[in-house]
Amino acid sequence: MDALAGPYLASAALLVAAGAAKVRDPLPLMRALVTAGVPSRPALAPLVRTGAAVEIALGLVAIGTGHAVAAAGVALSYLAFTGFVLLAMTRGGVLASCGCFGKADTPPTRTHVTVTAALAAVAAVVAVRPLGPLPDLLATAPWNGLPLLLATAAVAATTYLVLALLPVLRVRA
Repeated sequence: MDALAGPYLASAALLVAAGAAKVRDPLPLMRALVTAGVPSRPALAPLVRTGAAVEIALGLVAIGTGHAVAAAGVALSYLAFTGFVLLAMTRGGVLASCGCFGKADTPPTRTHVTVTAALAAVAAVVAVRPLGPLPDLLATAPWNGLPLLLATAAVAATTYLVLALLPVLRVRA
């Protein structure tokens, strides 16, 4: 089993979680987009929700198939997120949220850039060396994949905490 399987599956799972949050509440991302210079239009909410639905679908396909094209899509998504955070940070002014997890209080940080760039790199490697379908990964992994699933959950939870909660703690400190 590939050592990148856990981080890759976590990156795809985070796409699903972040997409679901934006489908539920597109306003934080809409505010972040407008603050970064995207014109506010009535169609922005449906566009954000559509993009979030695509994000969910991409994450699910990436998890289920481990296919190179899905991994490339995950890599491109995280590269786009990294670029957006960099844009938001360099625009001057204060951006209260990147809108990633549908939360208004998740400010973009250099840590955010580093983490999303690392997730893009992991997915890019998987795009070159695909993992294969999740059932196959679990079947060939020790203990029917339980350690892989635990590692995936740990990486996803830690990444979420670093992206969504650490910036808030820094602001309050």
